[in-house]
Amino acid sequence: MSKHVFLTGPPGVGKTTLIQKVTQALKSSGVPIDGFYTQEVREGGRRTGFDVVTLSGNRGPLSRVSASSDSSSRREYRVGQYVVDLVSFEQLVLPMLRNVNHGGDTEKRICVIDEIGKMELFSQAFIQAVRQTLAGSGTVVLGTIPIPKGKPLDLVEEIRSRKDVKVFNVSKENRNSILQDILAAVESCRK
Repeated sequence: MSKHVFLTGPPGVGKTTLIQKVTQALKSSGVPIDGFYTQEVREGGRRTGFDVVTLSGNRGPLSRVSASSDSSSRREYRVGQYVVDLVSFEQLVLPMLRNVNHGGDTEKRICVIDEIGKMELFSQAFIQAVRQTLAGSGTVVLGTIPIPKGKPLDLVEEIRSRKDVKVFNVSKENRNSILQDILAAVESCRK
């Protein structure tokens, strides 16, 4: 019996778009839902970074393209050309995750976590909060994880192999037809 639902697939395939569609559908049917997704930041037609956007409407930087490759000034968390703003990420995401774990609702809440990827996993506190949310009984996690590439990410592989997680593989072929299946899976997790 699944308790949580995760989407995986290559970058740019439409995982976040699907998460947003599922979120809208659940919200409009009155399901208690909170969480965050990551959004591309573009300037002059090129990607300059990513923002964290919470479902309650807060937004802050997750990462930005670093102009210099000089990272000697302070401890920098880098993924490729991006420098991760750990403080901003944690300030936005941790209170929401802690909050979702203390929901005293009788019905199960949904917690959107998009995504559990390299940038987010620099935060030990985030890893801990995600594990707690997955272990809790009152919350269904609707999240995204990257496809395996290079060195395995511990938490991602842990989630992928959990018995209580249903993983959907999103592809260009199925991304427009998979929405109802994801919604149905989330609904059955709430029962």
